[in-house]
Amino acid sequence: MRDDLGAPFARSGPARRIVSLVPSLTESVAGTDPAALVGATDWCTHPADLAVPRVRGTKNPDLRAVLALAPDVVLANQEENRRRDVERLRAAGLAVWVTRIETLDQAFDSLRRMFAEALGWRVPDWLGAAERVWAGPAPDRGAVVVPVWRDPWMVVGRSTFTGDLLHRLGYRNVFADHPDRYPRLPLADLLSQSPDVVLLPDEPYPFAADDGPEAFAELPTVLVSGRDLTWYGPSLLGARERLSELPPGRGRI
Repeated sequence: MRDDLGAPFARSGPARRIVSLVPSLTESVAGTDPAALVGATDWCTHPADLAVPRVRGTKNPDLRAVLALAPDVVLANQEENRRRDVERLRAAGLAVWVTRIETLDQAFDSLRRMFAEALGWRVPDWLGAAERVWAGPAPDRGAVVVPVWRDPWMVVGRSTFTGDLLHRLGYRNVFADHPDRYPRLPLADLLSQSPDVVLLPDEPYPFAADDGPEAFAELPTVLVSGRDLTWYGPSLLGARERLSELPPGRGRI
């Protein structure tokens, strides 16, 4: 077996002790077999009642704590976790499965392989249901800008899961052809694009009613759930409906 990056992977029998270093994968495992999840990061906030040992963040996991949990499998992601942490865990003898997800289709395929190959489980019903939810066409919802950070301003650019999700919702990301995946741009460059709407998610930067919309005073802005825009997993079951109900002007869903 090989993970999404082509790295060899071996395990013995179905995984019974899993440490997840990715919030979306944590939710995916916990929503399928919660008893098997024995560790997660501080950023793993779903499901809301998740009660497992924490191993710090996605970019600075406590490797000793991960080792102490004696997992059968450690789940990671190319974008969210550092290569050197993955290499150190593998050098310590742990089986680490790394996902790579830049589109919705990749998310469905990657999760299916993760469950079947990395964990040795049956593919959960929710995964097929989520795939069906996102299969239909979408109306043209206009041009969009999605900041993910400020000071400096960063936006969703090319080849990202969020960018593909926006496309599947019917939005035209004005920075989809930018050379960078998450361009750092002056605010004036964002304003000059005159998008139909600016979506301000609450993660990774916690945009809020008093922190973000004031920068786009002449443009319609909407505060949205960052989980709906950036997470792949059980959240996809309801994310399309919630995001399709976005109001045209200021507000919050």
